[in-house]
Amino acid sequence: MSPGASAPRPVGRAEASPLLASPGAPGEAPAYVPAYGQVDLTNCDREPIHVPGAVQPHGVLLAVDPAGGDVVVASASATALLGVRPEELLGRPLAEVLGREAAEVVLAASVRAMTAEPLRTRLLGPAGELAGREVDVIAHPSGGRLVVEVEPVAPGTGHAVSYRATRAAMARLTMSAGVGELCRGLAAEVRALTGFDRVMVYRFDAEWNGEVVAEERRNDLNSFLGLHYPSTDIPVQARRLYEVNWTRLIVDVGYVPSPLVPGVDPATDAPLDLSHSVLRSVSPIHVEYLRNMGVTASMSVSLMHDGRLWGLIACHHYSGPHRPTYDARSAAEFLGQVASQLIADREGAEEREAALAAHDLLSALMSDVAGSGRPPGESLLADPRLLQLVGARGAALWNGEVLRTAGRVPDAEALHALAAVLARTDGAPTFTDHVASLLPQGAAHAATAAGALRIGLGRQWWLLWLRPEQVEVVDWGGDPHNKALAAAEGPGVRLSPRKSFDKWREVVRGRSLPWNRWQAQTAERLGNQFNSLLVGRVREQITLAESLQRAVVPDASPQLAGLDVAARYEPAQGSQLGGDWWDAVELSGGRVAFVVGDVAGHGVQAATAMAQLRTALRVYLLDGHPAGQCLDRLDRLVATQFGEDMATAVVAVVDAATGRVELANAGHTPPLMLHAGGADLLLAPPRPLLGVGTGTATSLTLDLPTGALLLLYSDGLVERRAQPLDASLELLRSRVQSEPPAPGQPLRAWVEGLVRTVPGPADDDSTVLAVRRRGHDAG
Repeated sequence: MSPGASAPRPVGRAEASPLLASPGAPGEAPAYVPAYGQVDLTNCDREPIHVPGAVQPHGVLLAVDPAGGDVVVASASATALLGVRPEELLGRPLAEVLGREAAEVVLAASVRAMTAEPLRTRLLGPAGELAGREVDVIAHPSGGRLVVEVEPVAPGTGHAVSYRATRAAMARLTMSAGVGELCRGLAAEVRALTGFDRVMVYRFDAEWNGEVVAEERRNDLNSFLGLHYPSTDIPVQARRLYEVNWTRLIVDVGYVPSPLVPGVDPATDAPLDLSHSVLRSVSPIHVEYLRNMGVTASMSVSLMHDGRLWGLIACHHYSGPHRPTYDARSAAEFLGQVASQLIADREGAEEREAALAAHDLLSALMSDVAGSGRPPGESLLADPRLLQLVGARGAALWNGEVLRTAGRVPDAEALHALAAVLARTDGAPTFTDHVASLLPQGAAHAATAAGALRIGLGRQWWLLWLRPEQVEVVDWGGDPHNKALAAAEGPGVRLSPRKSFDKWREVVRGRSLPWNRWQAQTAERLGNQFNSLLVGRVREQITLAESLQRAVVPDASPQLAGLDVAARYEPAQGSQLGGDWWDAVELSGGRVAFVVGDVAGHGVQAATAMAQLRTALRVYLLDGHPAGQCLDRLDRLVATQFGEDMATAVVAVVDAATGRVELANAGHTPPLMLHAGGADLLLAPPRPLLGVGTGTATSLTLDLPTGALLLLYSDGLVERRAQPLDASLELLRSRVQSEPPAPGQPLRAWVEGLVRTVPGPADDDSTVLAVRRRGHDAG
């Protein structure tokens, strides 16, 4: 709300004037002032556009109490379209407006608490312009109300929409080779569907400036392709609405808004939230912006990527009002959703290809650094592949005492200042393509360090990659500094959208090429591997890692109500510690999660990774995620944080009271269940190894009877070089079935007897965890 504006208040038929300011120039529509007050360029980024208190007049909005089905708010357009003043609709059942059958269908939408599919019906009761006409009725919940919108079916426009045509358009988009070709195809398909004079695909950058990356238009229109538009053209609250409501239509830019009656909901004394409304009246600033462009009607469809606004399909019409059919708009929205997924796939494929190449380069680089015999830091900085790895021109490494550099870098003082401003306590990658925005003195070093990527290495070490400025010529659709310039002129200037959209050229300096996410991930992998290399060079740290392993993997079994638990960890030959672990995590509702996991390899790297994975999995389980989802999250952690490391894990969540077990497996050996009828391998559908980054876990649900026993174990128990794994598993199953724990025998002694079940030398450490359901009435 702008300073000094009065609070929204109920607006009756005779009180429509607060929504209409003084008339503009002759022939122009009156200026629209929303219920929340006057706006201009000084406050448009705070404009609450989701509660305008009005709708576009080509349809009728009714807010209904879902409990009783009575109308509590109506738009003033009801007078012309329904032949009933909005005040006379208040308190009347929806069935009197739409008819009984249509009202029942619409009110059912409130039960589902989601946007309903549109209902096409014919209004027989009203006496207004909609009498006897086919209408589309769209309903969605808003707060405690059901918002019902009635829109006449658009007359034929020559752009018929069918399921087959939409499916064919989707197939053509799917066949596109890259993001550019996809966007060009998308603009063409949406224009064919909707009949707008111009359709653009508009992409946002990291600072929410937009660029027209594809365009289809009438031949007589000037092209906007390649033009940029500043972030102020679409303020933050408008972008937020685009993320929750995929489509917005302005049928006639010269429309006179139809106010809601009353202006606030009587039950809440607050304006009605129209975020999901198809008729929502739009900001007068945006209306003026479109008028200044010569636009008479517009539509936009959101393009999303990872739940975030990626761009827009922007549709403009110049030859008068334009209202595509609801079917055409729905088809355009569907294509926007399809394209959003395709954009994510195309960008992901390009990123994966670059990341794989960097992964191979990193492996070769770190292999040579490890085998060089020189101090790791010295060897790393001397290798030109360090810069090639992330596309940098310079690098600097600080080990707490000595600063080493490679390539083109600024002076030591600037390097230390930059490392400090980018530092994170956890050492995670941080980066910027505009150093001058973080350091006042950074602009002086733009020739060598306009952009920087930093990772931490231990407590004192850090590594910086640097990029010089990339001078860029940007063609803007009008002066991007319009708002700032107008504000600087003071209150005598009318703060309104710019009137010129002629191409305005600007040279952008002081920025580097932007860093990609995969480059940050590559840097983090290098940091992890470099840290492991440093640790491997220090004997005391190896001893510390072995102590960590022994400290993390408990010796004593927990005492749990209704359950007997016993575990045994056995190092590999030569007392080599590996990455095995087991855990028991008490959850809510009396459930206990039992885990056995295994990180590939031995020594410090495996032990360190094991400790991190065990802790992360504990956190996921305690947060209440299902077992399968916990393994999926752990997979993403391993894939992004542990380089080439792989791991397996099996999770069994046991409810001692009911005997219910939820079992999920990520590449691990199958558990066993010993019961009165014998011993069975539990072949839960396994997901791939942790660290692959693909697949999802599927949980297996089973019952553990009283007295039955669940056995989890790592592959070190059964894998032998001279024997097939299937034979070893059968040997273990037979042993468990033929030699179950004797009555009164301590479970720990029985578990220790299983360690030597499979003959032959064990190349890997092994873990065995047994859980027996005692029942609440036992011991």
